[in-house]
Amino acid sequence: MSDQTWQRPGGGFGSGLVTGVPSLPPPSDPEPPRDDKNRQKRQIQIFAAIAGAILAIGLTVLLVVVLSSDTNPFRDQASAPTDVRPPLAQACPAPSESPSAGATQAPSAPPPESGQRTTDTEAGISYKAYGAPWVPWDTVWRAGTLEVPYKVGQHFVTEQYSGGSYHASILSAAVPAADNDAVTLNLECVGRQVAADVRAEYYPQPNTMDAMRDELTTLGGRPAWVSEFRLHFSSPGLTATDELSAVAVIDVGKTTAAVLYVSIPGTHKQFDYVVDDVLKSVRPL
Repeated sequence: MSDQTWQRPGGGFGSGLVTGVPSLPPPSDPEPPRDDKNRQKRQIQIFAAIAGAILAIGLTVLLVVVLSSDTNPFRDQASAPTDVRPPLAQACPAPSESPSAGATQAPSAPPPESGQRTTDTEAGISYKAYGAPWVPWDTVWRAGTLEVPYKVGQHFVTEQYSGGSYHASILSAAVPAADNDAVTLNLECVGRQVAADVRAEYYPQPNTMDAMRDELTTLGGRPAWVSEFRLHFSSPGLTATDELSAVAVIDVGKTTAAVLYVSIPGTHKQFDYVVDDVLKSVRPL
């Protein structure tokens, strides 16, 4: 192939006729089409992941600061110890004044009792023992909601009925009634709680009550709360329809109170005298 030069009219030069096409460099690979939509989606995902990580770190730091702060509203709840005090200690906090305030104090401890005695070393008291038909109590009876554990005393069966054996009883127990480091009891509160538990849990329901005594006093020279009452009730097959009962809660100077429970069914009223007699005979150990 060859080129010829020609002159434009009016001067100047231009390209002549081309009898052959000059060779051109091969074209480079075409640039792939951009996938703008997918790239934008990936960018959004990356930004979202970064934002989520920043948010998580921020929340973690915030929680650490809040939970370690003295103003943390959950801190007291999380660190508050479980109340493991006995039910009576929870219901009857220790009084702000002497538990015997208002009671009639004996000028001195009464003289020791003579004759046969029942001694309850765990409760910290002793009291008069009686002859036949009374016999020693030889089991553990955890009675009522408070589950007072009666382990010591005397009893006799007054009748058998469809519900089992019915008893006359003189029973004692030690019941936790104060904080571990307390040595005083709210006798009125504890006494009323125990007496209410006796009425609600030891006897047929419903029942009615004739209150005879409900007072702060002393037994054997120790502060005590005494409740005495006659309950009236009815139960299928049971001959007894009433019972004379007394509950004494005695402060023996420990975190446990001594409980003395006396019950005489109405079918054996000849033994009603035992209620007051045994209460008068109480002595601390």
